[in-house]
This record gives sequence, structure tokens and C-alpha cells, in this order.
Amino acid sequence: MVFAKECWVLISIITVAWLLWCKKQNKIKKKSGVPKGNLGWPFIGETLDFIACGYTSQPVSFMDKRKSLYGKVFKTHILGTPIIVSTDAEVNKVVLQNHGNIFVSAYPKSIRDLLGEFSILQMNGNLQKKMHAQIGGFLRSPQLKARITKDIENSVKLTLATWKDMNIIYVQDEIKKITFEVLVKILMSNVPGEDLCFLKREFEEFIKGLICLPIKLPGTRLYKSLKAKKKLIKIVKRIVEERKLAMEKSDEKGVAKDVVDVLLNEKQYLPSDVISGNIIEMMIPGEETVPTAMTLAVKFLSDSPVALKQLTEENMELKRQRTESCEEFSWTDYMSLPFTQNVISETLRMANIINGVWRKALKDVEIKGHLIPEGWCVLASFISVHMDEENYENPYHFDPWRWEKTGAAAVNNNNFTPFGGGQRLCPGLELSRLEISIFLHRLVTTYGWIAEKDDIIYFPTVKMKKNLPITVTPIRT
Repeated sequence: MVFAKECWVLISIITVAWLLWCKKQNKIKKKSGVPKGNLGWPFIGETLDFIACGYTSQPVSFMDKRKSLYGKVFKTHILGTPIIVSTDAEVNKVVLQNHGNIFVSAYPKSIRDLLGEFSILQMNGNLQKKMHAQIGGFLRSPQLKARITKDIENSVKLTLATWKDMNIIYVQDEIKKITFEVLVKILMSNVPGEDLCFLKREFEEFIKGLICLPIKLPGTRLYKSLKAKKKLIKIVKRIVEERKLAMEKSDEKGVAKDVVDVLLNEKQYLPSDVISGNIIEMMIPGEETVPTAMTLAVKFLSDSPVALKQLTEENMELKRQRTESCEEFSWTDYMSLPFTQNVISETLRMANIINGVWRKALKDVEIKGHLIPEGWCVLASFISVHMDEENYENPYHFDPWRWEKTGAAAVNNNNFTPFGGGQRLCPGLELSRLEISIFLHRLVTTYGWIAEKDDIIYFPTVKMKKNLPITVTPIRT
């Protein structure tokens, strides 16, 4: 009898939820101009199909299928959120450029829970603008450029030197050794080796929860990632507190040598917890985007011998010039290699490591005839624009020469947004290109290699299935 009553209660709850869902759908349909689409099942929406497509070789198929049915802008329900998806570059531009007055950041619940209330990603208003400008200014400063170029060179050289004694190199794992050390130096300067290992281990556990179901029960992915974040906060907060105490004792600010200094120098006082959380958050693009782009560049070059040959010749010529002149390499040397930059642009286009951004409408807004209702989220999909045949001929083919045909302006147009856009354009985009440039230069002037067959996985993050195994042969010079 008790069991029967419980069943009836459960059925009643499901029925009420279903009726409310249908009512919400009907209300949305009555609004003129709201994009067409399907919100799927209650609570689940179309999340299962979204995730399933993410595990295929063409994750954009989720968007393509709905684009063919409803147009370039459509509505769906994924990761616990009813959302309007834009695969239109012009609509994306409007969304990105109107941050703060019409749109604000709004990400799935799992991301919000993991990053916390004061995350830069979710921060809006004047504080966000000021922090973004200050961090961007620091990352673009001549002092950092000169210092970090040498730091990256040293880290790359040390890692590549170990490869000659290894039978098989797993590129993705090896590259993360380079990028994480460089990243920590930019954020927190020199960190003791044992702390560095601890940070790397816990960060890898933390980042696994960025795309997951928003369930915090013990044993779930989100629960494990939240535990890892607590450990990260503890060690980063200790570093921040020590630096803060040193600043107070010296009673002067001086020139910022890392991002911790930048945030501590902020006139609007930020608590240590907030600074620590932001430092951890800034590890995400540096530890995911850059090493993934490096790994995929090796993958794409391995599959394109002609591109690899031209890249090698260009970098060998730079090495010869610097050897003859006895001059050190500079930031400008690496960034002015035209074909190398084309390879990087094409890798970033195809890799789609940041596949889109989430925003929420503060009021009803119409863009190109599409009504985005107040309170609704918008996913500006970069991956769909990058892989659209209308924008790029044969988009699934690695073709660095396409950037020669379109010119340098193509890197800054609406169809190419690997670093986002608008007020939240990634402040470290030049630094990312530098790090990839240095790695490719040192790799192709040090080794030849043969890569084993490996596949790209696109969900929950972009990575290689087998970490891209290669065997290398030193180049005799």
C-alpha cells in the first residue's frame, strides 16, 4: 500500500512537470520571431544527442542537423538549460559586442558551480572590464614578452632534449609538461617543484568536471572536481597570502612580475579567496587551449607532408639567420614567420577548442529577425562557423595555404573566432600564438618524426584518443 502511494506521488510529480513544460513551450511558441527548434524531453532536453555527437569525428553534426531543419539560429535544451543556438557569424558578432548592456555571461550549472560566484567568466560590469584590461595589459607588456620568450624557449628545449632517449613520445602528455610550467610562471612566478606537481595533478582532476551533469552527490564527476578545487584553492591561497604579506612589509607595489601581483595591486581590494579562484580559472585556457593546439598542429602536420616541409624550411632559415648573427630569438622573430602563423591559424580553426560562448539576454532583443526573449541563454557557436562550407571551402581539410588566399584580415573577421571576441576577447591570444610558434620552431629544427594513427576526441574536451604517439629522429645540422 505504501509503495503504491509513493508510485502515485512520483507519477503526479512527473505529470505536473510535463504539463508545466508543455505550458512553457506553448508560451514560447506564441512569441513572434522566436527561433524554431525542439526543447526535447523535460529536464533532459536534447542533451543526450548533444553529448553523443560530441564523441563522433564531427561534433558539429548536432548543430548541422538542426540548422538544416530550423535555420542557422534555433532553440534547443542542453546541459540543463533551454537555449538559443546561433551558428550565424553575424548574429554571434552582435552577441559578443553587446556584453553588459544586452547580454551577460551565463554558463551551464556545472560550470557555474565549479568556477564559483566570483569567477572572471561569470563576472560582469566595471570590475570585469577593469580586470580584463589590467591582465591584458600585463600579458602584452614588453617586459613580459622579453622574459616569457626565454622561459618558453628553455622549457621547450628541456622537454625536447629528453625525447631523444625515448622509444615512443606521447605528444599530448609531453606538451602539457611545457605549458603548465610556463603558465604557472605567468600566473604565480616560480613555484617549488613539489607544489607544481600537486597543482598539475589536482588541476587535471578539477577540469574534468567542466562539462558534466550538475549533480553534487558523492562519487559524481562534479563532486570529485569540487573536491579537487578545494585543494587547489588551499595551495594557491597560501601563495597569494605570502605575496600579500611581502607587499605590505615593503609598503610599495613596484612592477608586477606575474598575474598575482596584478590582482593584488588592484585598488579595489579583492579577497584572497577571489584572487585564488581567478588564478585557478585562468589556468583553464592556458592548460587546455594551448597544449591541445600544439598537439593537433603536430597531428595535422604529420598528415600533411607538404605543409610540414614548408614549415620546416621557413624555421630552418630563421635558425640559420640567428646562428650567423649570434643574436637571440625575440618575440617578433617567431610571430613574423608567415607560414608558421598560417599553420597556427588553420590549426585553431579546425581544433575548435573553445567551441562557443554562453550569454543570457537581459531583455528581449531581435537580431536579424530572430527574437531572443529576456532571460534566455544564447550559445554563440564558433565551431559551426569554422566548419561551415559557406565560410571555408572544404572545411574538414587542413589547408594552411587558405590563409594566404584570404589575407591577414581573415584572422580578424567574424568567421574566425578561436579566442572569442568583443569585450571578452581572450587577453592571452598573442601569448598563445607565441608559445605554439616557439614549440613548432624548436620541434621541426630538432627532430623529424613519424606519428602513429590516432583520432581526435571532441567531448568533453578536445584531445587525442591515444595522446598522439610518435617516434622521433634527431636532425643533423
